[in-house]
Amino acid sequence: MILLDSVTKKYSGDNSPALDSVSLHIEPNEFVFLVGKSGAGKSTLIKMITKEEVPDSGKIIIGGIDLDYVKKKHIPGYRRRLGVVFQDFKLLPRRTVYENVAFALEIAGMSGKEIAKTVPKVLELVDLSDQAKKFPSQLSGGQKQRVSIARSVARQPKILIADEPTANLDRLTTEEIIQLLKKINDFGTTILVTTHNENIVNNLQKRVVTLADGKIVNDQKNNGIYKLDGTPAPKMPTRTIQTPGHALKKPAGKTNVKRII
Repeated sequence: MILLDSVTKKYSGDNSPALDSVSLHIEPNEFVFLVGKSGAGKSTLIKMITKEEVPDSGKIIIGGIDLDYVKKKHIPGYRRRLGVVFQDFKLLPRRTVYENVAFALEIAGMSGKEIAKTVPKVLELVDLSDQAKKFPSQLSGGQKQRVSIARSVARQPKILIADEPTANLDRLTTEEIIQLLKKINDFGTTILVTTHNENIVNNLQKRVVTLADGKIVNDQKNNGIYKLDGTPAPKMPTRTIQTPGHALKKPAGKTNVKRII
């Protein structure tokens, strides 16, 4: 689903690469935390996936699409295949909750009839049905992030990237947002979350990939815990977290590489 093969990126003026021969393979329907200190390379890796930046060397294949063949004019179309959630929400202040979600579907070319059918279902998923007519200024931080998530999943992307989605939220709201992301993962969406929050990583115990100085120094495939270096992780007791939703089976078979030309 997400494949980086020996990806290197160095910015002009920097002494060392932001990413240094990084190889990473994330399977369909995985939930992965990406952790590391500030400057470790997390943001650059995310920008590689969204094609905000291009590598100096290496190969990137996302959802079967070889990014080498995604021309500049097709980048917006490629990005619409992804769901992206930011820490600062990026909502349209003069549009209601309903209109913010609907707008994402409008630019994707969905008909008015389809939008009217889809938006209420998505707002129900994120528990915001009763907030549909409110504007962002009338919402709490947690509610704003739920709108952001609703907008990102409305097109049913196969991959959802959440870049520090709980950075500005309190502890309880943080837990609610992470549980929402887990529920979306249970429906079959591949989730990649960057975070500095040790508690949510340790509580969920999913796969944890650690970056340091532009390199992957630790990749805990199962029951991962928050680590900022490459020392072996101590074993943690398995904790099961119950969330609503029905899990979907992993897609079978190999991924076909596509070109967008």
